[in-house]
Amino acid sequence: MDKQDYTATIWVEQKPQVVFEAVKNFRAWWSEEIEGDTEKLDEVFFYHYKDVHLCKIKLIKLVPYKELVYHVVDNQFSFTKDKNEWTNTKLIFRISSKGGKTKLLFTHEGLVPDYECYKICYDAWNNYIKKSLYDLITIGKGQPNPKAGDGFNAEIVKKWKLK
Repeated sequence: MDKQDYTATIWVEQKPQVVFEAVKNFRAWWSEEIEGDTEKLDEVFFYHYKDVHLCKIKLIKLVPYKELVYHVVDNQFSFTKDKNEWTNTKLIFRISSKGGKTKLLFTHEGLVPDYECYKICYDAWNNYIKKSLYDLITIGKGQPNPKAGDGFNAEIVKKWKLK
């Protein structure tokens, strides 16, 4: 099978600067359960969704108003045989404009249909990019995952050495 990384595209009537700033604000469109800086080059942040998904992500490329590339340094899923499926993949956000509109092309490089998590991750990314991030850009409010509260097990983070 040819490599087919997950991609999603949205078009908005906003300036590239607005799209760029929204993308960097992961807490406003992906999850309120993020620790660390998502906006500075070479910084690593920690994301988790309950005990289902935990990962460390590093911003490795930042071209103002044009491109952001994040490297998944470490990843743990509780629902796949290969717990590390996302490890060493990249989250790539490319921003361009045409005819007064701005295009955001998101690619999860390395997330391919052969992955056990692909269907779930495909649906999740569609929601986060095409709905939550789109809404953040267009109406100023996304729908990130709320803080999990009692659903999170800090011992798992220690065990997997994710922080």
